[in-house]
Order: sequence, then C-alpha cells, then structure tokens
Amino acid sequence: MNIPDTKTPRIVVVGGGFAGISLIKGLQKSKVQIVLFDRHNYHTFQPLLYQVSTAGLEPDSIAYPLRKVFRKNKNFHFRMAEVNHITTHTKTIETSIGNLSYDYLVLATGTKTNFFGNNNIATHGMAMKNIPQALNIRSLILQNIERADISEKADERKRLLNFVIAGAGPTGVELAGAIAEFRKSILQNDYPFLKREEMEVHLIEGSDRVLSPMSHRASKNAQKFLEKLGVNIHLNTFIQDYDGITVKTNSTLTLETATFIWAAGVIGAPIKGLDGDALLRSNRYKVNRYNQIEGYENLYALGDIAYMETEAFPKGHPQVAQPAIQQGKKLAKNMKAKLGGGSMKPFVYFDKGTMATIGRNKAVCDIGKRSLGGPFAWFLWMFVHLWFLVGFRNRVITFFNWTYNYINYDKAARLIIRPFKNHKS
Repeated sequence: MNIPDTKTPRIVVVGGGFAGISLIKGLQKSKVQIVLFDRHNYHTFQPLLYQVSTAGLEPDSIAYPLRKVFRKNKNFHFRMAEVNHITTHTKTIETSIGNLSYDYLVLATGTKTNFFGNNNIATHGMAMKNIPQALNIRSLILQNIERADISEKADERKRLLNFVIAGAGPTGVELAGAIAEFRKSILQNDYPFLKREEMEVHLIEGSDRVLSPMSHRASKNAQKFLEKLGVNIHLNTFIQDYDGITVKTNSTLTLETATFIWAAGVIGAPIKGLDGDALLRSNRYKVNRYNQIEGYENLYALGDIAYMETEAFPKGHPQVAQPAIQQGKKLAKNMKAKLGGGSMKPFVYFDKGTMATIGRNKAVCDIGKRSLGGPFAWFLWMFVHLWFLVGFRNRVITFFNWTYNYINYDKAARLIIRPFKNHKS
C-alpha cells in the first residue's frame, strides 16, 4: 500500500468521521506518522444526510475530501480501503489493499443500521447512514411521485404517495418534517394533477413519545410541529414486517407504501480480531476513561463504536457527534502526553445540548435544563450545523441553499441524477 517506513510511532486510525478527524487534527504537529483508513475518500457530515435525501442539499455540500483536510501534514497518509481484521499479537491490520503494522491503533468505525434480524425490512426498506443511501432515498421519493403523477389507478397512487418512516428519533423526526414540507411547497406547484391530501407521511415509534432521548417539553413541541405539518404519528407501535408493499405493525395498523425508510436503530460496526470482553452485545468496544479498549494497551476506540461507562452516563455516551468530537480531541492530548512520558487524564463529556429541526422555522433544542422551541431554536440549529461543517466552501454552499429554500419555499436539488433501481417496480 506504499506507506513509507518510519522511525517515529505509527498511529493507525480507522474511520474518517467526527472522532477520527478530531483525533488527527489534534496530533498534526506531533512527531508521529498517521495513517487513516476509510472506505470512502471523504468525510460525511451525517447530521445533514436527511437534507440530501429530501432534496434540500446536494451531497457535495456535506462531504469533504479527507486528503484535503490534512494535506499540509507530510506525515499523514490516507488509504481508501476496508479494514478486515486485527491481529493484536503482531500489531498488524489486514486490509483490502494489504497488511500494515501499527504502534497504536484507533478504531472510529461508527455504526451501521440495525434491522434487528428482520431480513424483509433489510431487503425492502431504505436505510440512511451514508451519502449513497441518502441519494437512493431521494431518487426513490422523486421517482414514486413521478409515477404517481401518471398513474390512473387510485390505489397505486395512494401507495406511491404514502411515505412511512420507522423511528421517531432525531433522524426520523427530521425526515418526516422535510418530506411533509416537500408536500406543502413542491407538490402543488410542480404536480398540479396531484392533490396535496393524496400525499401522506407516517412516523411510527415504539415508545410513548417522539424524540425520547430529549426532554418531555422538546418531545411535546416536536410532536406539535409535526402534526401541524400534517405528519401522522403512531406511538407505542412496533414494525413487524415489510414485504415491499405492506407495512405490518404489532397493532391493527397496516400501511401500503412504496417508500419505507428505516430510522429505528443502529448497531456498532466493529472489526474482526478482538477477543474476550472487549466487544459488547451492542457491537461496541468497552473502553476505559482513556478510551483504551478493555484488555489492550495500544488499542483505542472513539465515538459511536466506544462504550464508556461513567457516573453521569452509566449506559455509555449518546451516539451523536459531540461525544465523538470531544473524545477525539481528548485522546489526541493523552497520546501526546503518553508519548512525551507524561500521564493521561480521564475523559469527561461536556454535554452541549441536543437539537432537532422539524422544517421551516421549527426546531427543538435542549441546553442544560432549558428547552427551546420555534424560530429561535431553528436559527440556533442552523448556526451550529454550519459551524461544524468541514470546509469553508461547504459552509457557503449550504448557507446559500438554505437561504434560497427559505425565500423561495423551494428545494433546488430535486434531481433524479442516479435513478434508484427499485426491485419492487
């Protein structure tokens, strides 16, 4: 794989998400060789994937080349590859392009969609964990609306214009709000033969409220905003099956749909090779307060794949961007201290708050004990997401798109560039 030999410590990082990026940024001036592996050559700003899937943004607005992030660091090397196995006793990783030895290995592989063993849902449902999947959803939504526009059968139109989302966490709530706004702003202008009331959005949640990780006030506000947009919310309802046509639940509710989006759970994406108690049933690596994987001194895990029990978070930190970013920064400081003969300091998570947007001028935000909702929370949500986007160009393009969408009630990215080959068609 053409990685030069080095006399300095080699730190191998697997995963170019928030955690991996934060760690490498903190180590750039250190006398170490850094090798980053990722299956894509870009960093994805995952909190805005739903906007790509609902035609609010183009994918290049939320993606940034990993090589470009660190191109000024001569001791940094990126390789686009799959890491398949870790051999700890030889300190070697096996990848799709060859093997490489390491002095320190950091796993920041994140999560993948959890279908809870339901093969039908995995086969027929749509996941949204990366940009290709988001583009598939965008194409499928637009293709189904186009098909409905020419269909003369009422039952077929109903199925094509029925959008069902499983899971009312931040992803599900934001998706439901964005699709409902699509109906409000686009359908009546671009598809005069389709009636607004023909397009339905259903949000199905197993718990007794939407946004269950957030405060009760935020949940109540989010549900009110969604209902005002016309979203049908089904609480205390579990999906049992989806065969490509009918969604079946644990109640009498059944829905026929050609667009079923699964946002109801994630599971860790580990790498084979670690034995013992290091890997938990949730597929997360158990780490100590220094992000060291249990039983291994030179192996670390960061972000969504890391499970760290603390007094404040006895079930591990939430699998969102902020813990990943903060763990990456802290591990960079601890590695520099360790390499310099100093001692490491335990990680302490500072919760900066949780937020979700539900369409135009509508968002909810929990900051400490305060819960905000409405336009102010929406502007705060926009500012925070713009701030954390990687790359000045991405911030400018995203801000321009949001401003255009806000003024014109329009989603300019509603293009079927890469048609989704739907086996149900």
